[in-house]
Amino acid sequence: MTGLEMTGLGMTGLPPERIADAYRASCLAELDALKPGNVHAFAPGHRMVLADFVTSADISTPYLAGAGARVGRRVREAMAATMKAVGQNTNLGILLLCAPLARAAEADGGLRPNLDRVLGALDATDAEDVYAAIRCANPGGLGTAARHDVTGPAPPLRGAMAEAAPRDAIARAYVTGFDDLFAIGLPALAAARARGLAPPWTTTSVFLAYLARVPDSHVARKHGPERAESLRQEAAALLALDLATAPVAALLERDRAWKQAGLNPGTSADFTVATLFLDHLLP
Repeated sequence: MTGLEMTGLGMTGLPPERIADAYRASCLAELDALKPGNVHAFAPGHRMVLADFVTSADISTPYLAGAGARVGRRVREAMAATMKAVGQNTNLGILLLCAPLARAAEADGGLRPNLDRVLGALDATDAEDVYAAIRCANPGGLGTAARHDVTGPAPPLRGAMAEAAPRDAIARAYVTGFDDLFAIGLPALAAARARGLAPPWTTTSVFLAYLARVPDSHVARKHGPERAESLRQEAAALLALDLATAPVAALLERDRAWKQAGLNPGTSADFTVATLFLDHLLP
């Protein structure tokens, strides 16, 4: 009997159908929102189009929500299916964030304690599967690392994530218990709703909250930490916009400028999907 089974993280929580619906709905809702620099319903970008992401959401859902599957298996199988369907990495960060949430949602009890147990029970098999998914996706700006490089043997997954945490927000989430979702994402979503915003502007608000608080890891990998920090400052200035007025023109102006500079705040978009997913999973 595994540690997860002993702590009750079995099939007695949310049914896989509900988890699947929540995941797919979150992916599609994020695409509906105007997210400057990223791909969205208002504009394509970075040689990617909306249809690639819709297909990715559809094709990855059964694997992400696979009943009883371990975290690494969900990520690996969903990534492989995505690459086969669209031929490029559209969702690795989303899968890495949403797979532990999906696993935790299958259990009775509070989702956050369950999530801590899921992260604590990650084993060598999870690490091997996640490394395989990363190699399959070959994310932009990955480069190599002196220790725990994804082209080498897989170490314990949380140890590898801890090594990458100073430079990667998704890796840091595995170390902090996904604290940014609870400290940034959910409060931003609640505040947007309290202001009377409706989707997709609630989603835009969440995206800007992440981008304005944490230098985007994807931008930092490709353009360096200084450019990621300056982008964060530019995003913080956008918080002055009144999203209730649907400021499409102002956001699209920033969208064009960032895309022309090759800046894609993809990590902030990944955290936005994960926040919407978490919101769906909570009672």
